[in-house]
Parts: sequence; C-alpha cells; structure tokens
Amino acid sequence: MPLGQIILEYMKKMMLAAFGAVLFLNACDTPAKLISIPVENVDNNPLKVAPLSEETEKAWSAKDLLKDTIPGMSVDLAYNEFINGNQGEPVIVGVVDSGVDIDHEDLKNKIWTNTKEIPNNNKDDDNNGYVDDIHGWNFLGDVVDEQLEFSRIIQKYEPLYKGKSLSEISKNEQETFKLYKSAREEYDKQYDELIEQKNQYDQIVDVVTAAHAEVSKKLGKEDYTAEDLEKMDASTPDAQRNKAILTQMLSYEPTIPEFLDMIDEGLESMNKRLDNNFNLNADYRKVVGDDPNDIKDDAYGNNNVMGPDAEGALHGTHVAGIIAAQRDNSLGMNGVANDNIKIMVVRAVPDGDERDKDVALAFRYAVDNGAKVINTSFGKYFSTHPEWVYDAIKYAAKHDVLIVNAAGNDAVDLDSGKTIYPNDQLDNMEEFADNFITVGALNETYGGELVAPFSNYGKSNVDVFAPGMRIYSTVPGNKYKFLQGTSMASPEVAGVAAMLRSYYPQFSAGQIKQILMQSGVTTNTPVVVGGDPADTKKFSELSKSAKMVNMYNAFKMAQLSIQNNL
Repeated sequence: MPLGQIILEYMKKMMLAAFGAVLFLNACDTPAKLISIPVENVDNNPLKVAPLSEETEKAWSAKDLLKDTIPGMSVDLAYNEFINGNQGEPVIVGVVDSGVDIDHEDLKNKIWTNTKEIPNNNKDDDNNGYVDDIHGWNFLGDVVDEQLEFSRIIQKYEPLYKGKSLSEISKNEQETFKLYKSAREEYDKQYDELIEQKNQYDQIVDVVTAAHAEVSKKLGKEDYTAEDLEKMDASTPDAQRNKAILTQMLSYEPTIPEFLDMIDEGLESMNKRLDNNFNLNADYRKVVGDDPNDIKDDAYGNNNVMGPDAEGALHGTHVAGIIAAQRDNSLGMNGVANDNIKIMVVRAVPDGDERDKDVALAFRYAVDNGAKVINTSFGKYFSTHPEWVYDAIKYAAKHDVLIVNAAGNDAVDLDSGKTIYPNDQLDNMEEFADNFITVGALNETYGGELVAPFSNYGKSNVDVFAPGMRIYSTVPGNKYKFLQGTSMASPEVAGVAAMLRSYYPQFSAGQIKQILMQSGVTTNTPVVVGGDPADTKKFSELSKSAKMVNMYNAFKMAQLSIQNNL
C-alpha cells in the first residue's frame, strides 16, 4: 500500500473514533463556519488495468478511488462508516425531467405523496393551483416532442428579419435580430451536420447489408461471429473487402444483424430529430393550451407525472433511480439515497428543448411543495426568457433549496463564451445565487481518460465532476439500463446532497454546495477532454473546485464542522 494511502487510512480511523460520540447530532443552530478537511490527491494511485466485471460496472459510481481504484463517490464507504443504521430526516428531491415511471419496482416506495391532496377527487384540496397533484405535476400535458429553441426562434422571427442586415433594424430590435441571426447560423450548422451524418449512416447500411448477404451465403448463417469471419477464406478482392468491412463492424456489436439494428436505431433517431426538433412549422404547444410566452398563465398541465407514454419517461426514470432507487432490496440497483429521501416528479422536459416558462414554474412548484434539492438534467444553448428561470433560481435560494445541474454533453469549454441554460451566472460570470451547482461527468476509468469524452467543462462555469459514463439505473417497465451523460452525473450529486440535507439539516443550501465542492477528491493528472487524445488538460483546470464529489469526505467534513461548532 502506498505511504499516502496508509496515512489516509490512519486519519480515517482517528476521525471516526473522534466522531463516534457526536455523530448525527441535529444541533439547532447553523454552524458558524465550515471546517475544511485534508483532501487527498490521488496522483500516486495505481491504475486499474483490468476491465470491470459486469457486477462492478453496474455499481462503479459507488466505489472508492483509493480502495477500489475506480473513480466513484465512495458511497458504500459512507454508508458503512458513517450512516450504518443512523436515522436522518425526510428530504424531498424534485426531479424536473421528462417524467418518471412511479410504479417501477425499485421506485414505487420512494415517490413523494402530497398528503394535503385527496387523490382523484378532481379538486385542488391544498389550494396550490394544481388539481390532484398527488406525486408532482406535469407541465407538458400530453406533449412529448418539441422543437429546439433555435427552431422556435427562427419560426417566430424569420418573417420579420429574413434577408435584412443589422443596419436595417431599429435600435430597440437589434438584440432580438442578433438572437435570430445567431439561431439561424446554429440551426444551419447543426442541420447540415445531421444530414451529413444521416447520409453516412445510409451508406454504411448499404455497404454492410451487401457484404453481409454475400458472407451469410458463404458461411450458411447470418449470426456468424468475428471468429467465424476470421477463419473464412477470402481469396478474391470482393471477399477480402467484405471480410474487412464486416470485421470492423463486429468490433461494435457481436453480430452483424445486431450492428444493423443499432444503425437503424440511430437513423430512426436522426429522422425524428429532423421531423420534430428541426421543424420550422410545428406547433406542439397547442396541445397544452397555454400561452408559453406568458409566465402568469400558469394553470395548465395535468397530474400524469409519467407523461402519455413510457418511452418518453425513460430519461427521468433513469435519473430518479440514480438518486433514490430503493437500496438493498435485491432488485436492480441501489440509488445513492436511502429511504429518508423521496422523489417529487415535475415533468417539464420534452424530446426537444424545454420551455423557459415550464422550467421556471417547475422550480417554483418543487420549492413550494417542500423539495430541499432539485435536479436539472437538461440544458440548451438558446433561451428567450432566461430571466424567468433566473428569478426561479433566486426564489429557490430564498427558500433554501439546492439546485443540482448537468453541465451538458457537447465536450466544450463553457468558459469560452458558449452559454448553457439554465445557469447561475451573469454576463461577467459573477454568480447571482449560492444554491446552484453544475456537474461535469467522469469516466469509469481513472487516469488519462478520467473525464467522460462528451462532458462539458469550465473553470468558472462547472463546479464539480461526478460519475456519468455507463451508469446503470431504472427505466420504465421494471427494467434497468446503462445510460451516460452529465444527465447521469447530476443526479449522482443530487443524491449525495439529499443525504447531507437529511443527516445534517442545520446546513443551508449554500453550505451544502460548499461541502460538495470542498470535500471532493482531486488530481493533477493530465486528462483527455472531448475524447481527443491530442487535447489534454490538467483535471484541476476543468472545474471551479477541481474536485470529484466524494460522499464519504462530504459526510466527514459536515461532521467535523458540527463538532467544531458545538
């Protein structure tokens, strides 16, 4: 064991002994200040060369970097050495997302119930403006698909500004004109890229299908393996070409039919994006029946928090499971948070870009109904009413609610001028609230590939990193699936935040954010960003804290702060 690890283990044992008598004291007064703890630098940690087992991969985010050489959040260690049967307080986490399958076997016991509302009596018993909101609220009604924000901007302003230059626009409209021009440029860029990608997929299908037909005929079966292909005689140029093409494709899937199914899924997704997200003539909102440009028009939606179909609730169900899937019930997987934590479902994220109005009202709904943590695994690069969301973030701050936010999946430096919404920063990058924490995604492998290749980053605009690559969690229909994205990293942190709020209720939302940022694990190891081996940066330069969230260290810091202020 390296000397640094021996010292660290000794410190852990000494601290735990000192904490034993005062663990989980619920002091009435908020501690005057937080006490920093020694943060381990893991640069000397040995790399895990062997691939993870299937069982380990399903739970890698809970592992300990020093003990397991896996860059998890030390969730298991926190439960074993801190929680271990101790009781905390109930905490509600608002999941603002695409909807949640509240009947899922691993979630049904973890869903918040509004006890002030009488189920299914078609009355607003608690007078909050939402009828029969038993487990949350659905601000989208029956909407599933939506345009991207730049599509909506073009649709609204192109009749006014198409073909015009800035000099032709009155001063009071110039900012709107610039927004339109920026949206048009981004639309054209992404549309062209999507068409090019679709054409490439179409070509792959044609080439692979033809090669597969020839090889299947020669081998007498369609489900041949890479080993079968390697043994196949290829004496002609055509046979050699087919063998080379199919060998490459079998590096992605076990059989060619499975590979073609994967490509077909990709093409289906691309066609759906072109038909829906890039549609410049759609009006999906008419199904909802409100005015999306009037924040005061707030009496809309329904109480079907899963939404109109299970497929649309996949993302939100996965997020909810990461936070709070029931632990140790011999089903699927363990969420970060135990039975103290309940999920309030607020559906506001369609298949497309969310509306600012829905997000703002979703935040306010969660706050008003008792959530102490809100998870936001969504984002966009254009916003027409960011002030509504900013006001809602401030409203959450005023009511001591922490918002945990995904950094985005475009592998860009958010400090380079690309703004993602929602956020907590003004144009000068000054934060206007202390209750908003933005999370980048980690890979499951420590070392140069520590940062997930898709993750956004930024020394000013990203606060922390957490596991986000191949995360196993709940999906609709009592099923489980690996998904990845900063959408998965954010709920990992929301789960830790909820547990801190449960066991250390004397800390404010702002202090919980500080604990998460200050108590994590750090490294100075150069890491690849954007999945480009030629582009490396020090991990410490990719976020404000330069840390990976660590639940064990967060509990240790919270407990030490309480002990110091007794």
